[in-house]
Amino acid sequence: MTVRTIGIIGGGQLARMMHAASIPLGVRIALLAEGPDVSAAQVVADVTVGDYTDPATVYDFARRCDVVTFDHEHVPQPILRGLLERGVGVHPGPDALVHAQDKVVMRERLSALGVPCPAFAVVADPAELVAFGERTLWPVIAKTSRGGYDGKGVWKIDGPHAAAEPFAALKPGVAILAEEFIDFSRELSVLVARRPSGEERVYPVSETVQTDGICTHTFTPAPGLSREQSAEIEALALRIAAELGVTGILAVELMQRADGSVVVNELAMRPHNTGHWSIDGAATSQFENHLRAVADLPLGPTTQREAHAAMVNVLGGARDDLLEAQAELLAGEPGARVQLYGKSVVPGRKVGHVTVVGPDAESAARSAQAAADHLMGVQS
Repeated sequence: MTVRTIGIIGGGQLARMMHAASIPLGVRIALLAEGPDVSAAQVVADVTVGDYTDPATVYDFARRCDVVTFDHEHVPQPILRGLLERGVGVHPGPDALVHAQDKVVMRERLSALGVPCPAFAVVADPAELVAFGERTLWPVIAKTSRGGYDGKGVWKIDGPHAAAEPFAALKPGVAILAEEFIDFSRELSVLVARRPSGEERVYPVSETVQTDGICTHTFTPAPGLSREQSAEIEALALRIAAELGVTGILAVELMQRADGSVVVNELAMRPHNTGHWSIDGAATSQFENHLRAVADLPLGPTTQREAHAAMVNVLGGARDDLLEAQAELLAGEPGARVQLYGKSVVPGRKVGHVTVVGPDAESAARSAQAAADHLMGVQS
């Protein structure tokens, strides 16, 4: 079947950038957005405003779509399965997506596959969390099984005195996952694009920097990673994508220890912040390859256009008028590529990103940081 209309559920910046990638492909985008002025709703022509947790709303929206994909992973499983029953393609499908929706399901499946993961346990109350901490030694990490993002729903528990904190406002149907604390030296990310037919492409491994749980920087390729290490990490991500039956983009976030070994931290099944560099730094962006995969079109090459790419997120800061700031920036940093998300400026909120590509890693990183600082109003 030729896919002519792709429905995107969720109207954030990922959907906005998917829409931009759809234009040269000639694919129509229909959007189910949370509100009329959210990021993607500002640029997509075909917008339905509605609740993605309401079955009738989602089913009515999907009637005009050949296939449905997502800006986020929060659409309930019964709705996803209801779409399949109504003959609507869903990519990634519910059997794959559940591993990005539920951290307990993800940990159990990856561990069964022999994928390196932290030691973990589902804990029912503070006493069980304390017992886990005594077994694995403090500190430990506690996470909500569902709903967490950008550092929300994650706690570093230093000892028994803090064990009650994760349970204080726990919602029904959500569990607490306890994990051993990994003393990592840095964080890495690798993205895979995969079609229903099984065709797959992998992007170069990136080093990522998290600040207060939010990705603030990526450097691609990850500095100091040997060819053998890169190949092993890429092979691991490709294996996970195949085993879970992912269609679209899979982001595998990892923690690397000082000895070079890695453990999987998180999975995402949609375009991902750690792949934003690919818009300007790869032969085919993650957004275009996600749409190609969802539409079952041949995937594009994932090689880098330049030797190095540095991406810095723009968080809400001292500058309210980002367009004015951008005009000033481009005069001084003409090589900086800016993506603004159309969001109001709120302190700490992701409102855009800057990418710089070039032959030298350090100069690309400096230029990207300077550009982002200018947009955020950071005084030098």
